[in-house]
Amino acid sequence: MADSPREIFGAAALQDLLTGLCGSPVAVDRWQSLEPWSVARVWLRGASELPCSVVVKRVSDGERDARTAAWRLRTELAALRFLSEDRGTALGPRVVAADPAAGFLVLEDLAPRVPLDQLLRRDGAAAHGERLAAFARARGALSAATAGQAEAYYARRAALGPVDAATDRAGRLAPLRKQAIQDASALGVPASSQAEHELATAMAELTDPGPFLALSNGDAEANNVLLHASGPPDARLIDFEFAGYTHALTDAVCLHVPGPAWLAVGDPAAAGLADQYRSALAHGIPEAEDDRRYGDGLAAACVSWALVRLQRFARLDTRPPGDHSRLQLVATLEATAHTAETHRALPHVTGWIHRTATALRHRWPDANQDLADSGRFPPYRPRG
Repeated sequence: MADSPREIFGAAALQDLLTGLCGSPVAVDRWQSLEPWSVARVWLRGASELPCSVVVKRVSDGERDARTAAWRLRTELAALRFLSEDRGTALGPRVVAADPAAGFLVLEDLAPRVPLDQLLRRDGAAAHGERLAAFARARGALSAATAGQAEAYYARRAALGPVDAATDRAGRLAPLRKQAIQDASALGVPASSQAEHELATAMAELTDPGPFLALSNGDAEANNVLLHASGPPDARLIDFEFAGYTHALTDAVCLHVPGPAWLAVGDPAAAGLADQYRSALAHGIPEAEDDRRYGDGLAAACVSWALVRLQRFARLDTRPPGDHSRLQLVATLEATAHTAETHRALPHVTGWIHRTATALRHRWPDANQDLADSGRFPPYRPRG
């Protein structure tokens, strides 16, 4: 018989941790799994200074990837304390208690807020323009609040264990870019020498962001922002397990290019999301008001994401016609090219990406569809 959530999350150990924190007995009343065996909402009783419910992340010794998960737990702990204690922001949940050695992280329960992606899937983007705007502002505000503070963050993070700041800055998925370029060549669309030069310049921009170096939670998607389903949105960002300092504009990519969950994200400029994000960002990074610097950085970030997604080509090529992942890859490439064109950046790379998307449309007739048809592909249409 499988262990219960109570056993997986170690109710007795959690009670001991919180009792020690409060100096008086704390009892675990009940549990609700939020993600199987990794995150749970826990109701407490016995200590007036604690909230009635908390969210617990737990890494157990028997977990398959326990070593990696423990590293992620330490990263989240450092990032959340850095935000609340060093930067004085309420953009993420407050840390209630932590015992990294025991694999516990106890966080403020942000309910009744719910993930934005759930609202978009349920009601469509048109019903949640205000919440999408709050999401865009929160992403910009995170970078604005943390720009120029990398040394302080990494001092916190290093106190909990080894950390590789250079990998954070370059992006953990950066090694996948080379495979994408090879796949495009296999499709008959090799990158020209001009495109390769622009790619090198774009990747150098990402690894040396200058004033755009800021903290990211490492997964800037709509499932990692919680908002109230009605009334003022009050966006809060979650899931800082892959947090690190990187180019701020990597957090804007999700507004312009489909992430893993979506076939389309619409036009963030027409919807006002691009301006909401950029305005919030400029409060802490004034260079964001420079059209050339902003456009070059955004185009580079979008291209980097497109290359990460393009390396999936060989896998998608074996899937049956009609698989939404094929259509999504075409949409990702074309949205990236559109973003670069809008900002008049990376013209040779843009042409190469357009040609690659065209080659995929020819190779996969099922993906040769009119993505501009907002009736069939409205913003934030889920990938099937």
